[in-house]
Parts: sequence; structure tokens; C-alpha cells
Amino acid sequence: MEFNPNNNVVKLCLQGMGMEEKGKPEEASKLFQEAWNEATYDLEKFISAHYVAQYQKNVDDKLKWLEIALQLALKINDDTVKSAIPSLYSNIAKCYEELSSPDKAKKNYELATSFQNKPSDKGPFYHGTKADLLLGDLLTAGGSSNYKRELKMNHIYFTALVNGAGLAAALAKGDNRERVYIVEPTGEFENDPNVTDKKFPGNPTRSYRSQAPLKIVGEVTDWVRQTPEELQKWREKLANNKGEIIILISF
Repeated sequence: MEFNPNNNVVKLCLQGMGMEEKGKPEEASKLFQEAWNEATYDLEKFISAHYVAQYQKNVDDKLKWLEIALQLALKINDDTVKSAIPSLYSNIAKCYEELSSPDKAKKNYELATSFQNKPSDKGPFYHGTKADLLLGDLLTAGGSSNYKRELKMNHIYFTALVNGAGLAAALAKGDNRERVYIVEPTGEFENDPNVTDKKFPGNPTRSYRSQAPLKIVGEVTDWVRQTPEELQKWREKLANNKGEIIILISF
């Protein structure tokens, strides 16, 4: 199940987040509610319910929307949403605390802890770059960022979405051709905290990071390329970010 930023419901949520950043919560709330009204399938409903919940002034209403989002996440049972489940349980627990229901709060905190596990994504995984590499080579942490040479990376980043890796390759510094390598983690990895739940709930870009090397086991040449205009917009976002790793959405 791939996240699509061209989806109308997703676009409405993006507009709502824009209103949030501009300090216009009422406008944001209206856009998120509109997204919910337009949602037709579970992933759309999950994403929009997540935001509608944040703008409820009444605790009972907030709890209702959080539980709607949770049930949708459990029903979807997909790697794109699993990492959102612990925070949903935690927020539900906080609602029960406000409603003076300590037993229900405790139960939901325990459920939040039980879902805080390692990613279950089995791949295949991809890494986009402009570096010329060979099968068997290892990508290791500690090098410079693909996007900002002055940033040293304590982790090596990868994704399970080939188009996301393709976009990363297109945005990487360098004059070599874009390369998307199939990679195999050699150790433990985790959801990339720079994207998980920072914008959209869960890990819609299926982005991960590891301190262990990634082994190159293949290469793909077929992915959706961005237009020059689209790439320029992404470059502007990179230029304006505050040193965080930018979210690379799969198109």
C-alpha cells in the first residue's frame, strides 16, 4: 500500500498542515474535516482521522477520533501505518487520564509499549545516490550527506519504495548519473525518526536507518522520474530545511 501525495485527501491534509504552520488552526481543522469527508478507503480515512483528532476541543470527541484512527490502523495492518500505533495508544491513554479513568489509561499505555517493536518490513530495500558502486560493496554510516556535504551522517538511510530512492538519487549532489541500488541491511534497523509521525502518521515513505552497513545486492533502472519543475521544488525544500533529513515521498 503506497502513500501518494497526489491523492486528493493527502493534498487536503498537506494544505491543513500549511495552515497549521501559518498559525491558522481553524482553517486547518476545516481542511482536515474536509479530507475525512472525502476519504473513501481505509488509508485515506486513517490519515484524515489522525488529523481530525488533533483539533477536537472536547476530550470525549478527541478520544472518539483517536479510536477511529486506531481501529483503521489495526485493520490496515501495513508497514506504512504500524509505527503510528504506539502513539495512538499513548494519546488514547492521556484522554482516559483526563477523563479520570486510570484503569483504561494504564491498559492503553501498556498496549503502546507492546507495539513499540522493530520494523517488520521485509523489503526489498533501496538506496538512491549518484555514486558508482559495485555489487558486494558496503554502504556505511559516518560519511557526508547526499544533500548537504557539511552534514556527517551517523546512520545510513534507505527505503522500501523504489520511487522514493529514485527521488533521493535525483536530488543527491554530484554530476554522475542517478543510481538506485538494491541493498540488504547487515544489522538491525529502525524507522527513520526524521519522518516517522513528523508529518503524516506512521512511516508512509517506508524510510529506515541503520548504523550497520548496507550491502549492495543489485540495481534497478526503472522508477518514476520527476519533471525538472518538480525536482526544482524539492531542491528548494532541501535548501530551506533546518538540517533535518527531508521527507522523500514516493510518487
